[in-house]
Amino acid sequence: MGIFDKGVQKTKRSFFERISRAVVGKSKVDDETLDAIEEALVATDMGVDTTLKVIDNLEERVHRDKFVSFDELVDLLHDEIGRLLNVSDDETMDDNAVPFDFSKKPYVIMVVGVNGVGKTTTIGKLASMLKSQGKKVVLGAADTFRAAAVDQLSIWAERAGVDIVKQEMGSDPASVAYDTVRSAVAKGADVVLIDTAGRLHNRIDLMNELTKIRNVMRKVIPDAPHEVLLVLDGSTGQNAFQQAKEFSRATEVTALAVTKLDGTAKGGVVIGIVDQFRIPVKFVGIGEGVDDLKTFNKREFVNSLFSKEDLR
Repeated sequence: MGIFDKGVQKTKRSFFERISRAVVGKSKVDDETLDAIEEALVATDMGVDTTLKVIDNLEERVHRDKFVSFDELVDLLHDEIGRLLNVSDDETMDDNAVPFDFSKKPYVIMVVGVNGVGKTTTIGKLASMLKSQGKKVVLGAADTFRAAAVDQLSIWAERAGVDIVKQEMGSDPASVAYDTVRSAVAKGADVVLIDTAGRLHNRIDLMNELTKIRNVMRKVIPDAPHEVLLVLDGSTGQNAFQQAKEFSRATEVTALAVTKLDGTAKGGVVIGIVDQFRIPVKFVGIGEGVDDLKTFNKREFVNSLFSKEDLR
């Protein structure tokens, strides 16, 4: 079983069941079949715009190639989805490699997202991943509005064996971020992970705070943060699209981590968000374990989604 098979199993089964019903007994793809494929793609929460793009391209290829069998149809869909995910040239990336440019030291990552998406847990898992690869990591507990958030991050820091910088509850988050990057520079750290308060994407005042945190960190490291990682819950479907839209307006989101893919049939949200926002997915969460945060490899993701062997 591949790395992403567990993460896309529910999405794949739901999708293939719809497609199988659409093509059974047919020797060619007709309008009814294309409608069924469109419905199946929308059901994965790929989004209407991305779905229509796939259907238009598929219709053109079907008419040109005079195809059709079930396997050929799946192969065409595989190719179309692979094309949509072609945002960056990381196809040969090692499954265990962390997709960051560590030539900048310390490499500062500001992690953002709404409450409940698994943001703090993702930071803890990422810290553990980086530590296992020999990186010196410092965490910044800049979510000072919830004692539970600081406590949770402290537990992850201890579990991963990394340093953490924190202040009293209610402290200025920008102050925590400032102290964290100063400490990281002094300690010769490789990576800084800044946990920000989980905020509603429609709260302008809280979103503006992200700009303040960014500006304060730049007093220590002029080009910080080097990465703004937006954490999205894959099971929320279209709400994840809205969050990506609003956070992209508030700050320059450079990468995505999509959590809880293993528990949803809405895995198409990964494809839709990448296509619509042109922001690369760098990590996916496919379980509760510390090792269930995986570096996102587009080729393996698409291969897992469209493998046919276990659906016969």
